[in-house]
Amino acid sequence: MLSNTKLFTEYLSFFVFVMFSLGFCLFMLFLSWVLGGKSFSRYKDTPFESGIVPVDNISLNFSVKFYLIAMFFVIFDVEALYLYVWSISIYELGWIGFSEAFLFGTSLLLGLFYLIRIKALNWAS
Repeated sequence: MLSNTKLFTEYLSFFVFVMFSLGFCLFMLFLSWVLGGKSFSRYKDTPFESGIVPVDNISLNFSVKFYLIAMFFVIFDVEALYLYVWSISIYELGWIGFSEAFLFGTSLLLGLFYLIRIKALNWAS
């Protein structure tokens, strides 16, 4: 068991770390506001640098499928990074690490099969 002073020291160090991180983020935001370029002109808010006003709506509508496929790609890509780190340290982890990586890979496959079953990966409807 940890003594009360050691536990308090750990909590205090974590609190100091969080406060320092937030303070650093706020400092960087303030610094970019102070040192950032500011320009004011009558053409600043015109759409396009040429000053030509568009005649049509220029916004493009993307299908939700595009964003779903992108999110699935990012999720599975990050999980592949975890498996890469596991493969580097396979000798240190032993059989326990292997069984945990096997369960992780199994959950990945189950998630992929679920996505295929609900037809989330089909581009055409």
